[in-house]
Order: sequence, then C-alpha cells, then structure tokens
Amino acid sequence: MTILAQRLASLSLDPNLVQQTIAAMKEAARNPVTDPALGGFAGLLGKASTFAQAASPTTGLTYYDLEPGAKFLVPTVTPLRNEIARVAAVGGIEADWRAVTGVNTTGLRAGVSPGNRGGNIAVTTKDFTAAYKGIGLESNVDWEAEYAAMGFDDVRSIAGTTLLWSLMIAEEAIILGGNRQLPLGTTPTPTVSAATSGGALAAGTYSVICVALTLDGMLNASVAGGIQGAITRTNADGSTDTFGGGAAKQSASQTATVGSGSSGSLAASVAPVKGAYGYAWFWGAAGSEVLGAITPSASLANCSSSAVNSIVITGAATGTQTAASLGSADNSTNDLVFDGLLTLPLLAGANGYYVAQPTGTAGTGTPLTADGEGGIVEIDTALRWFWDNWRLSPGEIWVSAQEALNIGRKISQGPGSGASNLRFVRDVKDGLLVGAVAARSYLNRFSLSGAVEIPIRLHPNLPPGTILFNTKVLPYSLANVPNVSQIRTRRDYFMIDWPFRTRRYEYGVYADEVLQCYAPFAIGQITNIANG
Repeated sequence: MTILAQRLASLSLDPNLVQQTIAAMKEAARNPVTDPALGGFAGLLGKASTFAQAASPTTGLTYYDLEPGAKFLVPTVTPLRNEIARVAAVGGIEADWRAVTGVNTTGLRAGVSPGNRGGNIAVTTKDFTAAYKGIGLESNVDWEAEYAAMGFDDVRSIAGTTLLWSLMIAEEAIILGGNRQLPLGTTPTPTVSAATSGGALAAGTYSVICVALTLDGMLNASVAGGIQGAITRTNADGSTDTFGGGAAKQSASQTATVGSGSSGSLAASVAPVKGAYGYAWFWGAAGSEVLGAITPSASLANCSSSAVNSIVITGAATGTQTAASLGSADNSTNDLVFDGLLTLPLLAGANGYYVAQPTGTAGTGTPLTADGEGGIVEIDTALRWFWDNWRLSPGEIWVSAQEALNIGRKISQGPGSGASNLRFVRDVKDGLLVGAVAARSYLNRFSLSGAVEIPIRLHPNLPPGTILFNTKVLPYSLANVPNVSQIRTRRDYFMIDWPFRTRRYEYGVYADEVLQCYAPFAIGQITNIANG
C-alpha cells in the first residue's frame, strides 16, 4: 500500500484526492466482499496463489510418468514344447508306423548239429497310429483400442504375441497330459470312517462322493470355481464344441455317522485310478453333497491331507458346486486333443511303467522311501524295471516342486532318523555360506553304460504326487528311431488375420499336430505320492 501511495503522489494529483483514494482502498481491504452476485469467488478468498502437489498421479497439472511399452510379466514356461523335436508331415489324417517289437520271441536255442540248419525264429510286429489334431486360440483388437494406444504401444502386435504365448502354454499342458483315449470310468466308491474327535463336525450322518480328475481336470479345477464335467464352448465364429473337462464319472456316495458332540471328523479314501492325478471331494447331507476339497493341495479348508487319494474332513464343505450338478457321465477324455506323455504309456499295449503308491492312512498316504544309502526305493525300482524289461535308462526325471523338495530330503536323510547321511565340505569365502541342499540329478545304477546321472527337472504343470520318467534316445543300434517322441505337424504355427466383420481386428493362431511316440514303454510314472 505504501508503494501505491508513492506512485499516486508522483502523478502530481490533488493531494486530497490521493489521500481519499488510499483510505478507500484500505477500507475495502478490511471488509470482505458480501455481494451475493459475487458469491462464486468466496472460495478463493484467503487461499494461496501457488500450486500444491496433487494427491493422485492423474489429477491436477501433474505430469504422468508412464513408460512407453507394456511389460510382459506372464511366465511362459514350456520346456517340453521347446525341447521335443518338431517334424513336418506330408498329409493324411493320422501318423501311421510299424515297429518290430520282438525277435526270436519263442526263445529258440542257437546251437546246431553238424550239417543241419537252425530253427526259424518268430518276430512280432505292431502297427501304431496317432491322429492329427488342430489346436488354436483367438484374440481381437477394437479400432478404438488401437487409437487409444497410439504413442504408448502397438496393441495389435501385443495381441499377436500374447496369442502365440497362450497357445504355447496350452500346448505344453497337452503334450504333458492330453487325454483323448484313456477314459477314467466311474470313480471307485470311497471308504469313509467317522470319529467323534479331530474336527468340528456336529453329530449326524454325512455322505461323501469322490471324482477322479485327469491332468486337464486338475489344472482347471478349484474349490471356489468347481470342477468341469462336459464343456460346451462357443467359438469366435459362433460355432460350438463339446468335450470332456477332465472329470471321471462320480463315485457312488458313501455315508458315515458322527456320534455325539460337535468335534467330529471323517476319514475318506478311494482306490487310485490309473490316469488320475487328483481327486475332488464332495460331502454333506445325502443328496446335497458340496465340493469341499481337491487333493493334492497345499491348502485345504475344513479338511487336511498330505496324500493324493485320501482326506480327513473336519468341517463343512466351503465350495458351492454340488455333486448332483455334474450328472452321471464320464467326462475325462477330450477328443479335440492328442494324448500326452502321461497318457501314452498307459494305453492298451503301450507297456509303459506305472506305479501308484499305496493308499496308506487316510489323509497321510504313502510318501517316497529313503533307502538309507542315499537313494530312493521307488525310483530305484522304476529304473531297474526299465533295464530289466527294455534294457534302457530314462534320460530325465520330471517332478513338481513338492517332489523336488522331498527327493532332496530323502537322499540326504536316513529313513526315519532325521539325521543327514551326507558329509558336506564347503568352501566359505568372505564369510559367506550357501544354504540348502538340492538334488539336481539321480544316479541310475542300472544302465548299459554303467552309473548314469539322470537330471531332475521341474515342470510347471506336473501336479504334486507324480514323477514322470522320460526317454529321449533309445540305446539300440539300428533302431531307426531318430526321436523317441516328436511333434509331427501337418502345419506348424500360423496366424490368421481374419476379414473384417465389425470394427475390430480379429486374429487366430493355430497349429495342426500330434505327439508321436515310437517307444511308449520308454516312458513311465510314479503317482499317488504323499507329501513327506
């Protein structure tokens, strides 16, 4: 105000007029505006004229620090698809081949008498077939989505990339456990016993139903979302496909009665089903059984189990799917896919190795067994079987994270002792020590080449409780088998940019192929392995 008075005085104005003007301005400064017509400015009175940092990155005059280009944080782990050879076919609807499966099958002796000829040997042959199957997925991009992404990323390129990755991930699961020809049938009736302790079940009669699940059924099942029976899928072109979702026909119900009190429990188990890698459990009042657990699982509500084919029920089922909603059909197979490495050795005449661990105590099961000499009984039994019957050694052992951990523990510890059988000598540098013990390979003592190390490898889709033995090379001279298993393609991956039907870009990524296994007897598995 002093500077303003000085400026007014310098203009050679009437001093009285200057003083009156300054006095009026001081009076206005002391009294706020009260005219209703100017009420909209009331919120501005008394506020600072500077800007404060916005509370949100998308409000105020704030720069939005968004790095261009989307980050891809989806694990695309497809080891079998990456490593199995892919060979081109020339046509037909299936791959067909013949094999000599036995020589001198009657066991003729080779000795001959002077001047005479030897006996005629018998040779067995077998025909094999593997039907080609198309696999594919689709995606689309709205025109407006492309406009909106300009300057940030190429959304059409992302659509194609993620579509190919999605197909590879789905293909990996099919290569491992696709099931076209091995129906699981009817799940065996469970054995159920009741106790008045060990849980929170009220006195009463409970009914239990079990459903065996294929690998596909396990990968797409959850207690909250349910298991999948018959699936009818509406495709991008409006057509529909119906196929099995990987669930066997449900078992007959089995009842048990909890006595007095409200701390009861049920112990339930079912005979292992060949081709099943998990089991869905429904319980409740007869006729109203609800999904409550899927085994094997790391976390279970109102029940407990470290086993695969058994469970201890301690409370009400927490799911919403009813057993009645599944119907009475066996939906374990899917005719739209080819058979995978877990399925092929189990088909009739394939002669692959298969062992299911005994049921044992319900909820506990039967884990692997340490032999006290740094080995595992069940793995040694399997490796000896491959040698005794086929004179070969598997080239790799595929496991889940659970089995990787348990194998390491069994190798380093004696049976039941808890003490390590191994002596460790480690070089400690700069005060640093590496912890933990991991079993990276298993020594096969039954091999033509002497002791052979077989790598132990993790697979993202292999469920807990299963070990897969896979062979890549046959040790036979003149076998005429370049790859024990290979993906035979009538057409390998290709992308279709469909004609416009609406204002969106539509894409499809497809392949037409089959998993061809010349020697299914060279593949095997141990299943129903309890955690421990």
